[in-house]
Amino acid sequence: MLPRDQLLQGCRNPEAMGALISLAEQALRTWEPVWSDFLAADLLEEAQERLGSLTELTLSSDGGWPQAERRRLLLRRVEISDAERPEAPLQGLVITGNFLFDPAEPLDVRQGLIQAGAQAGDLGDIWMRGDRGAQLILRQEVAEAWGGRTAQVRSVEISTEAVAVSALQLPASRTPKQLSSVEASLRLDAVASAGLGVSRSKMADWIRAGAVRVNWSVITSPSRELKQGDRVRLDGRGELEILEIQPTKRERWRLVMQRR
Repeated sequence: MLPRDQLLQGCRNPEAMGALISLAEQALRTWEPVWSDFLAADLLEEAQERLGSLTELTLSSDGGWPQAERRRLLLRRVEISDAERPEAPLQGLVITGNFLFDPAEPLDVRQGLIQAGAQAGDLGDIWMRGDRGAQLILRQEVAEAWGGRTAQVRSVEISTEAVAVSALQLPASRTPKQLSSVEASLRLDAVASAGLGVSRSKMADWIRAGAVRVNWSVITSPSRELKQGDRVRLDGRGELEILEIQPTKRERWRLVMQRR
């Protein structure tokens, strides 16, 4: 048995981490590699920190494309080589709907699928395809049940088609980029809009909708002030890290940030 109490001490999400510890114990007991459901980026990072310290266990993850935010975690004994590592059980899903008059974001699609019966752990990354619909990666185990179904996202009726991940038009890979900006305040909506390249009003809407995390915690107040070292994550659009903050002579703030 693993030192469960020690591994859970100070954990942000003890219930989810406890389930991963049980999967790790299963992998060690049966000598069979085990894939988790899709994990949000904060849970994945914490699991890798805590379970990665176990000498008898090897961890790896796969979300269907190199910079996937939501990924499935593979837990296996260290004696099982990379050559014996099983392929991640992933499938693609194409969503078709006319979003011309009611534009949607990935968060809207995720909520619509969950309302239609999907489990949060079934769904990997989601990205929009203009006003025509969206694509996503999901657990292969549930893909057959989702092929040919209909659901509703916002006011739009959608249809779904299960396809191979290789048939998807995957998002363009993001290259880490360092940038600087001078802002009148350190408000979350102001800094995040500058760093992530969207309008301040749209960023404020996303913040209020719960789509933005600061240091893994959901923040719903656009006026939250940021500080050096903070990490801002926007669902589907990557992460912004505040590397440096310096006051200017005109009572503004010069920021150095890294977007990835």
